[in-house]
Amino acid sequence: MAQILDPIPASQGKLLLCCYVNATSHMQVARISNIDNWYFERVVFPGQRLVFEALPEALLEIHSGMMASAILSDTIPCKRLCIKNDDTPSPETNSTFLQTANNQTIKHNI
Repeated sequence: MAQILDPIPASQGKLLLCCYVNATSHMQVARISNIDNWYFERVVFPGQRLVFEALPEALLEIHSGMMASAILSDTIPCKRLCIKNDDTPSPETNSTFLQTANNQTIKHNI
């Protein structure tokens, strides 16, 4: 998956395909700031799925709040948001579980 705006540095290792769902009724900002030489920040609207690639050690920060204020409401390891990688066994069904804000887990059929 191409991340056109700011790709992960080429020298980095294996990538995970991840998905985050904003299950709230408020707009959120998703940010990864613990990876050197990489900037990842996206606005996630209510009900929107954010699919992205990240390194296994990456931490997704979820910031919520109104207009000029933003509060760090959650930090989720990207390993917990992983949809599938080469080490993940193929599921017997076409469903996966997605991590959402406030540590909720939802079943998603693909």
